[in-house]
Amino acid sequence: MSEVISVTPELNKPQTLAEAYAEPDNFLEIDVCNPLMETQGSKKFTTYEVKLKTNLPVFKSKESSVRRRYSDFEWLRKELERDSKIVVPPLPSKALKRQLPWVSAEKGIFAEEFIEERRKGLEDFINKVAGHPLARNQKSLHMFLQEQEIDRSYTPGEIRSHS
Repeated sequence: MSEVISVTPELNKPQTLAEAYAEPDNFLEIDVCNPLMETQGSKKFTTYEVKLKTNLPVFKSKESSVRRRYSDFEWLRKELERDSKIVVPPLPSKALKRQLPWVSAEKGIFAEEFIEERRKGLEDFINKVAGHPLARNQKSLHMFLQEQEIDRSYTPGEIRSHS
């Protein structure tokens, strides 16, 4: 079935259905999902699964999944501010008022509504960062997206293409 569905303006040739639904030449999809409350000693925190799917040659793995907490996103933001030449977007707020001892569980940092709001904010942040061509080559971003453990003593720099 090669029914024409549109005309591609740059090429001025008809686009087939197969072309319209084919995998794009370059894609980068990052989802922040599956929040999970974890405990380490007496500390409770939420981790999020960060899933990457791409065909960009700069990434060594075409699909990956890691768990990250808010402090990991803060680390990445600081690294990018220091090492890249881009204006790094802000993270969702720290929510200090939600952590006060007299705040009820329904309004605290483990409330479903807050976790979902933060998840969306973290997903927006990481997609904006990874979508920037200068940030996309930073070792810190690659480690954040594809390594199970973040090596905070790594040597900053740029990644060369893995194609």
